[in-house]
Amino acid sequence: MLTFILLFFLLNIPLLVASLIYPTCFWSMKNEYQDRSLGTGCMFFIAAVQQPVEKEYFSHISNIQTPTENQKYPLALAFSMNEINNNPDLLPNMSLAFKSSEHSCYMESQYKSFFNFSLQNHEILPNFICTEDIKCGVVLSGLKWEITVTLHIILNNFIFQQFRQLTYGHFHPALYDHEIFPHIYQMASDDTSLALALVSFIIHFSWNWIGLAISDNDQGTHFLSYLRREMEKNTVCFAFVNIIPVNMNLYMSKAEVYYSQIMTSSANVVIIYGDTGNTLAVSFRMWESLGIQRLWVTTSQWDVTPFKKELTFDNRYGTFGFGHRHSEISGFKYFVQTLNPFKYSDEYLVKLEWMYVNCKILENKCKTLKNCSFNHSLEWLMTHTFDMAIIEGSYEIYNAVYAFAHALHEMTFQNVDNLLLDNYKEENYNCKKVYSFLSKTQFTNPVGDTVNMNQRNKLKEEYDIFYNWNFPQGLGFKVKIGIFSPYFPKGQQLHLCENMLEWSTGSIQMPTSVCSADCGPGFRKVWKNGMPACCFDCSPCPENEISNETNVELCVQCPEDQYANQEQNHCIHKARIFLSYDEPLGMALSLMALCLAALTVVVLGVFVKHHRTPIVKANNCTLTYILLIALIFCFLCPLFFIGHPNSATCILQQITFGVVFTVAISTVLAKTTTVILAFRVTAPHRMMKYFLVSRASNYIIPICTLIQIIVCAIWLGASPPSVDIDAQSEHGHIIIVCNKGSVTAFYCVLGYLACLAFVSFTLAFLSRNLPVTFNEAKSMTFSMLVFCSVWVTFLPVYHSTKGKVMVAVEIFSTLASSAGMLACIFAPKCYTILCRPDRNSLQMIREKSSSHIHIL
Repeated sequence: MLTFILLFFLLNIPLLVASLIYPTCFWSMKNEYQDRSLGTGCMFFIAAVQQPVEKEYFSHISNIQTPTENQKYPLALAFSMNEINNNPDLLPNMSLAFKSSEHSCYMESQYKSFFNFSLQNHEILPNFICTEDIKCGVVLSGLKWEITVTLHIILNNFIFQQFRQLTYGHFHPALYDHEIFPHIYQMASDDTSLALALVSFIIHFSWNWIGLAISDNDQGTHFLSYLRREMEKNTVCFAFVNIIPVNMNLYMSKAEVYYSQIMTSSANVVIIYGDTGNTLAVSFRMWESLGIQRLWVTTSQWDVTPFKKELTFDNRYGTFGFGHRHSEISGFKYFVQTLNPFKYSDEYLVKLEWMYVNCKILENKCKTLKNCSFNHSLEWLMTHTFDMAIIEGSYEIYNAVYAFAHALHEMTFQNVDNLLLDNYKEENYNCKKVYSFLSKTQFTNPVGDTVNMNQRNKLKEEYDIFYNWNFPQGLGFKVKIGIFSPYFPKGQQLHLCENMLEWSTGSIQMPTSVCSADCGPGFRKVWKNGMPACCFDCSPCPENEISNETNVELCVQCPEDQYANQEQNHCIHKARIFLSYDEPLGMALSLMALCLAALTVVVLGVFVKHHRTPIVKANNCTLTYILLIALIFCFLCPLFFIGHPNSATCILQQITFGVVFTVAISTVLAKTTTVILAFRVTAPHRMMKYFLVSRASNYIIPICTLIQIIVCAIWLGASPPSVDIDAQSEHGHIIIVCNKGSVTAFYCVLGYLACLAFVSFTLAFLSRNLPVTFNEAKSMTFSMLVFCSVWVTFLPVYHSTKGKVMVAVEIFSTLASSAGMLACIFAPKCYTILCRPDRNSLQMIREKSSSHIHIL
């Protein structure tokens, strides 16, 4: 069931948000400059009386001589009491009352003087109701915390023991300690979720370089710790933190420094947090009046609308404000105007409080808020229906009165029996019990919002987000553009109405406020020494690494079968290639191998055709045929290296190469041995020895070949060649090659061939000058020299290349060494057979023999 409810909630978040962000616009007209008073506060004594209190009772409020900006507070108090007194279900047979006088709202310096005078002369506090029908009372104040503490001491030590004091306005952490201040209740909630709301708002617009201005007090320090913690979680950094001294003289000595910090900083967004009636407000007014172009983010208490006699702040960015979310209370304007219709006219009320209207009224007049041009703005707005908006301070007064009423109501019903028995005697009316209920009171007010007087159990605050814009002549507009709720899932807590944002600001695009430009795809962040985490340089990703997001700290290595594109923002699959017959290199090598093999076949045909000639007979035609056939296979062997490798071709490459070259070189060795043994034996028994020699040479080839076959068999048994991939040799390609398997076995095959070639070269070199016709020892010497040179050169070149080039080097070495043997051994003979047949006759041989004998 719980899962179903949660799923239903998540699916209906858009509908819920749409209902919360309704198109409401607020407007207000500021007073003249002389009406402006900073640093004022109000104090009211609220009491329960057992007599009816009619609406006319509150008409005396119109006679209060208070600064204009504070007149809304006694009006909100009277409105709340009148609602309760007219509610038959709340406090029956009892009413709430308060008395207002010229002492209700003072400048804070006046309060200090008045408190000192009261203590010295034992006077009663302002607005104190002293009548016989009073039951219980509370003090409701909206003063600075220092004055609030002084008032707390006076109440609990000089007037009433355990008196309760309710405060409206900013929450102050110093008053939260109930061990020190057990009788003070703050109606405002701790701004713990404000920090999260601000950071969520900052992240939404991709800002990370923020300025901050706070007051140098516990309240500012408390907020700074919350904000810093949330910013560190989301990699948002302070460009500067201006901690404004509360003392005016100290502030004036450093005002230029604070101004310079803002002007020289690259941050375009500045958060302002603190009380509105101190040096921080003076700073903000000065910065605005000097035309500093910054986007200000504040709480809703900061009314940044200029006064009529002041110049309009020419800030093209405007101001965003965060205010505690609450429902609008209707009927406030009607109640106020019925108290004194002559004084509280529409023109007068807009100077006290924000008015709210449906935004469609303004949207029909102008496409965007900034483009609205009102020659008679006030007169035009007056023609439309509007109501007074109870803002945060007034709303906290509204809840405070209801909290006191609910506590009285709860206590009254629990003690109704005792009250009836004692005939409502005052001495039995336990005010301490009322205060006990007050500390535990939790209720839903008439507009549907939950109020909890237990500070520890208070719910996290939700926030409405406003955009403020100022017009000439003191007309200010405030548009609700979104909400923040910590109860929504993470990532969906902030909701902005894009249409309202675009209409109010003129564009969805906000100014940038970053320390460093974003590192786009293909780059990574490199931190700057000694700078915050938001300040960095952008460095290209290393080779074959990518980044496909902005502001990544580490690039990602592409998989082995992929490679980074030129922009290094994504990996591309490598093309699988091999030395094929279709490409020029493979085609050239295969054509060369076939041509050389065909040429060898032609040579073999020539020798077979002229097998009866002396030159063929003189050099052991059987060994010659074996050598030519072996060379044909040597030329065809490279064809196994070309084409798509597989297990069979990889094995045949190396085994065929080793065996056929062993046959070829051992044939050369056999021919060389035959020459030496034929001409180095002594004269006696020459014919017998000739047969022995001929038979002995026939065993050289199979014996040498058998040894190589054994080596190859061991190779295949231990670690045979196999198909392998080479992903590193060529960028963007995977080369399919044959792995040698056992490298040791491969070099054993080459070493064995080298030994055979060296022995053949040595024997051929020793028999090069034997006095015999058609002696091919010199040809074999050169052929072995070429063979050894090719393969000695092959080794370093082979190790310095990779991929297809390495395969091509092996093929070329095979063809070159084979061609060297063919050319050195058979080219002179073919020339004699085909071009000089006169030298290939018995008569010519006899003439050469007789001339040789004559010389001897």
